[in-house]
Amino acid sequence: MSILIKNIKQLVQVHDYNVMIVKGEDMKTLPVLENAYLYIEHDTIIEYGDMEYCHGIEAETIIDATGKIVLPAWCDSHTHIVYAGNRTSEFVDRINGLSYEDIANRGGGILNSAKLLQDTSEDDLYEQSINRLEELIRMGTCAFEIKTGYGLTVDAELKMLRVIKRIKQESLAKITPTLLAAHAIPAEYKDKKEDYIKLITDELIPEASKLNISHYIDVFCEKGYFDLNDTEAILKAAAEYNMKPKIHVNQFNILGGVGLGTKYDALSVDHLEELDDNDIKALKKSETIPVALPGCSYFLSIPYTPARKIIDAGLPLAIATDYNPGSAPSGNMNFIVSAACVKLKMTPEEAINAATINGAYAMGISNMYGSITRGKKANLIITKPLSDYSEIPYAFGHNPIEQVIINGQLKDIKNPEENFRI
Repeated sequence: MSILIKNIKQLVQVHDYNVMIVKGEDMKTLPVLENAYLYIEHDTIIEYGDMEYCHGIEAETIIDATGKIVLPAWCDSHTHIVYAGNRTSEFVDRINGLSYEDIANRGGGILNSAKLLQDTSEDDLYEQSINRLEELIRMGTCAFEIKTGYGLTVDAELKMLRVIKRIKQESLAKITPTLLAAHAIPAEYKDKKEDYIKLITDELIPEASKLNISHYIDVFCEKGYFDLNDTEAILKAAAEYNMKPKIHVNQFNILGGVGLGTKYDALSVDHLEELDDNDIKALKKSETIPVALPGCSYFLSIPYTPARKIIDAGLPLAIATDYNPGSAPSGNMNFIVSAACVKLKMTPEEAINAATINGAYAMGISNMYGSITRGKKANLIITKPLSDYSEIPYAFGHNPIEQVIINGQLKDIKNPEENFRI
């Protein structure tokens, strides 16, 4: 199949040479080609340029994008899309004054989701999860990291991995699976956390490795969950199976998890609502990318990641949804881009860089995703008519997406019968 998009008002995130990550001051620059065309064959970006050079190009499908913006599809590097049911009751509890920690201490939170998931069949879990994913593709996201972490038993965590594998095999979206068994301490291990860590290191990680699904390991490094020693034990065990860290750190407290992550060459450290100078120093000496999750801060009414401090220190930053049933029940990256501008004080250029090329880097896929570059995968957003790309974050709460091209396939996102499966 071939597709020609012509008369593009703005072709955004254009790089003639492959760019893997954007850092510091460079995040303020977003390469844009005005009045452009883009040519796709099969699932690959083949050519683009000024409309004056478009003559003579033939394609099976021609799209007139007059007045519209074309940019890479969003890359969401931190999600928990595979879960069962919801936690609406806890939403009301928070409105009535309980904190996230209060709810967890009462046996709610992650443990509630784990119990429900354990009682949900694998097929049902798959259907719930793939439906969520397809809703998000309609909103312009075509690459997702998906974590486990709502199983909290060997069998349930492996069930989650199998569901993620099935999504990866059957969806057109790019999926990066991550094993997050150390998401919370199960009730039966409340007074014997060491035994649960041993279960993860000695049984779950080896069993997960046999499935050959996830090549990333995650730990919720936080007070009341897993401390530095716990986290290091899990990272060491995972390293024996070539599983690279992508870890939750500094959501509520600074424990030193950022430095530990960089020590173990983490691909990303995520949350960072709390951050100090030692964390900045550790990140500057590493290839680890910080990831901000403004949807979580919005929903829990906790501080936002200090994006300006990170970027102004010359570091890269990615943004992601943290889509999950308890602390960020939205996977809408358009809102996240807007929240990054409004709450993290990022410019539209920085926010779009953080949601595309840097989001792809935080999943280890920026060699093929996240920018308009010849030879990269054709995962693209075509917006409704807009005055400028900065209107995407400006008009928060509005859906700017008119069409999505995923793996080179043009999809009718307004058609409820449209699916996004291979």
